[in-house]
Amino acid sequence: MEHATFTDRPVEAPLLKLLAEERQKALSAREWKFRLAGYGYGIKEDGPRRVVTQLTNGMELGVLPVSFH
Repeated sequence: MEHATFTDRPVEAPLLKLLAEERQKALSAREWKFRLAGYGYGIKEDGPRRVVTQLTNGMELGVLPVSFH
């Protein structure tokens, strides 16, 4: 099964806000990824970029800004 890729598209503002809030609560990047999994999101490393995905179907939602690295 092939999924659509949107690796050049930035993450939408409401999701980016949630990601930022959860990153502030987390003590480490590992904990942040664990917290995101609770919402059904994952972070996929794609070379120098980090892509937000849906865990349920693997769909790529967008690229995180550099400030999240």
